[in-house]
Amino acid sequence: MALDDVVSEIKYAAEQTAAGILAEADKDVAAIMAEADKEISAMKEKEDKKLAESVERLKRQELSSAELESKKIVLAKKKEILGRAFDETLASLENASVEDKLQMYKKMVAAGKSVIDNPKVYVPAGCNVSAADLGVSEVIPSEKIASGLILENDDGSLQVDMQYRTILQSVWDREMKTLSDILFG
Repeated sequence: MALDDVVSEIKYAAEQTAAGILAEADKDVAAIMAEADKEISAMKEKEDKKLAESVERLKRQELSSAELESKKIVLAKKKEILGRAFDETLASLENASVEDKLQMYKKMVAAGKSVIDNPKVYVPAGCNVSAADLGVSEVIPSEKIASGLILENDDGSLQVDMQYRTILQSVWDREMKTLSDILFG
């Protein structure tokens, strides 16, 4: 029986050693799993933070893009309104009565005489004004003029363009900010 006792003792010692090794291995596995869980948690937190930042950045970009698009639409509409105002003003000048046009032409000639003493005047074709009406040396109808006048000196070396479109465009360009402020506040 002594041999059976020795074998039992060896088995028992081996089982105890194996149980100790397994317990140690279980502890190591638990420690490794805890460390892995900790790293995974840290990585997840870091990725969640990156995701939240990316989402926030995309929201800001989307908002900025929408605001820019909105500004483009508003600007295009303002430009359209200003263009329409220009066209309507020009049409109003071009469609003025004969008497009103004659009065405007006389004022244009008076202003132009500060540059050209005794000008000849180009007028729109079909305009029935005389040199005497305007107080100029000559009135020449021209197909190139839609409305308004062009004053010219005797030798043709100097012209003063007083066509309605030219005058309106000059005022328009110079006063665009003021016009925009008046129309849009």
